[in-house]
Amino acid sequence: MDIKNSQLIVDTWIKEHGVRYFNELTNMAQLTEEVGEVARIIARRYGEQSEKESDKGKDLGEELADVVFVVLCLANQTCIDLQKSFDKKMDVKTKRDHDRHHNNQKLK
Repeated sequence: MDIKNSQLIVDTWIKEHGVRYFNELTNMAQLTEEVGEVARIIARRYGEQSEKESDKGKDLGEELADVVFVVLCLANQTCIDLQKSFDKKMDVKTKRDHDRHHNNQKLK
């Protein structure tokens, strides 16, 4: 996924269809709600809770995409170049965790 391009796509969509961005607090609440929907599917489909009939038609991919959409909105409205931030984070994690997980006996 090209994050920079995805931010542009979301920004264009907001301007053409959404009128304007919701404020940051509203989007944070919306992000929390979307993450909750992902958690519900995971808990019932892959965890120990039984899946309710009403949850069986839920698409985990669509719910994850909702999370990504709101994250991109938050990045746009707070002037974050998420591609740059993500690339930097991956570099940090790669250097920091290069041997850490290979040496973790719990993962073997």
